[in-house]
Amino acid sequence: MSRIFRQNGKFMVNTEGPDGDYHDYEIKYTFGVRPLQQYMIEFPDGRVQVLRESWDVKNKKWFFVTPPDVTNERIKPGDPLHRTGIAQNWNTTCADCHSTNLHKNYDPKSNTYKTSWQEINVSCEECHGPGSVHVKLAERWSPFWDRNVGYGLPPLKDRNLNVQIETCAKCHSRRYQVHEDFRPGRPFMDFYEPVVLSAGLYQPDGQILDEVYEYDSFLQSKMFANHVRCSDCHEPHSLKLKFEGNRLCSQCHDPIKFDTMAHHHHKEGTPGAQCINCHMASRLYMVIDERRDHSFRIPRPDLSKQLGTTNACNNCHTSANETSQWAADAIKKWYGDKTTLAPHWGPAFKTANEASPEGEKLLTELLHRNSTPAVVKATAVDLLAGYPTPNSAATRRDAVREVDPLVRLAGVRSLPPDSEKILATELANAADDPVRAVRVAAAARLGQLPLSGLNDSQRKAFEKAAVEFRQAQKLQLDHAGGHLTLASFDRQQGRLDEAIAHLKDAIKLEPYLAWPRAELASLLQEQNGDPKEIRRLREDEANLVERDSKYAPDNADIFYRLGLLRYTLDEFDEAEAALRAACEKAPQNYEYLMALALLQERRYKDTGNEDQLKAAMKSLNGLRLLNKDDPRGKLIFQRLYETAREKHPDAAPAQEKK
Repeated sequence: MSRIFRQNGKFMVNTEGPDGDYHDYEIKYTFGVRPLQQYMIEFPDGRVQVLRESWDVKNKKWFFVTPPDVTNERIKPGDPLHRTGIAQNWNTTCADCHSTNLHKNYDPKSNTYKTSWQEINVSCEECHGPGSVHVKLAERWSPFWDRNVGYGLPPLKDRNLNVQIETCAKCHSRRYQVHEDFRPGRPFMDFYEPVVLSAGLYQPDGQILDEVYEYDSFLQSKMFANHVRCSDCHEPHSLKLKFEGNRLCSQCHDPIKFDTMAHHHHKEGTPGAQCINCHMASRLYMVIDERRDHSFRIPRPDLSKQLGTTNACNNCHTSANETSQWAADAIKKWYGDKTTLAPHWGPAFKTANEASPEGEKLLTELLHRNSTPAVVKATAVDLLAGYPTPNSAATRRDAVREVDPLVRLAGVRSLPPDSEKILATELANAADDPVRAVRVAAAARLGQLPLSGLNDSQRKAFEKAAVEFRQAQKLQLDHAGGHLTLASFDRQQGRLDEAIAHLKDAIKLEPYLAWPRAELASLLQEQNGDPKEIRRLREDEANLVERDSKYAPDNADIFYRLGLLRYTLDEFDEAEAALRAACEKAPQNYEYLMALALLQERRYKDTGNEDQLKAAMKSLNGLRLLNKDDPRGKLIFQRLYETAREKHPDAAPAQEKK
């Protein structure tokens, strides 16, 4: 437990430090206004850390902000979730949204921060941009504003609603930074890459789940499609709503039609009669911070059982007999079939996340539907990468030419690797995209490919985009992820010493993270490094991945990685068990099954065990069902046939039918 006290006019806290011992620290800053306040301490290396001991402003009491998945366990020093860990670091996790004109200024060589800001809080210029031109125009000896320059500030109420919405999105979105110096009025995706509606962040139907804020939710909404903007409902200066209760919604929606029991079927004055409780369901974050979903959706309890999603009806109606089916029946009785039968992207996302075969068809139909929001299309394109078919590949290529940059970004990330030359050309064209986030994504993938087939203009586009890519990653070098990305890029570009240095930095920064050691071992093996060091790295990595498999027992990719690691350690029984687990959890994944077939081929060649031959043949049949055109399966079969003929001339498997 921590103890907060005053000493010599300063606010202090006695709490556990990074060394596990308790120390006195000065509380340097208060973080937040309402509904909670947190407190920050500063370390000599410039690191500012947020205490989990927090103040409930409404109820005037202390409480502890716990991670949502670690509510009752002690978090030890060295864990990223500890108060001194990277997850509680203000410089990199909080500051960009809570201060004005922030520059993180992290120095990877000394592992220190010299973070700077114009104002520690969100000031006028954070939303309106620098005011120097505005002041200069106001001080001119003229009664008129310059029509060519306007007011010298971004037109936040311009007819182009993206000016305002993207200004708000800078802080009200889950995103990754690709460039510093965002200014209101500039394109959001020149500075940030927003996430899509990924599993773990959003529910399968696009409702909020993790701490994702409002932007992607709003992009799903009919409000956004009909040119509603943030300030239509919110007063940006007072931070209050423009009106209380249903009057807020009746600015646009006729109260005679909608603010009646004939529409909402709840007694006037009760929570069920409030528009937001049905159309903006809420979740709690940081224990007491209620935030509402801004997708303004029609409640769909009919989808809850199918998708495993929440719904607004059952947020209030929680009795044993008040099931999602009970709620769906009530809605159907009130409104007929038009609500429950409306097409929705939830089933497509759910089946695709489960790698079900019908997912590809549902995703393709979703993309061809004119009413599908761009953020939903981008998510669908991302998910289509899980289906290695010609139709899926063609659809993903088409996405790179979409109007919306978020869809183009998803297309670039998911372009199929059918031909290195074709892929390099497509990515080189994307490296010249007008939006920086798309160029950065194109450079990241293009850097992994041979560039010999590019013409001069394509090569120049890649070189320019590669500079932007490196600049983007340098913003993340206080995390292992930035080093891992640059290590992969440098490795492909032949900068092996730089790649090794980045991998070692990644391990030093986040030693608990699985992945860097396997990459470093692979790179050292290419360099004919010390075999003992290589094996030690892989053993440590395997232990970390084994740990992760227990934390996420349904994650097929973790078991796939574990299988590959065990294979490199010649632990074939463990490798096969892990790869089988990966295939069971993702039966439609071709690469997982391919790895299992290759391992079984190796084991049969080494041992001559007939059970391994039968297992390999079963895996090959599965590969053929998933993708009969891939020549790799036929090559494995041919090798198996030749091995079997050598070992048992009379028992070789029958030749594969053509």
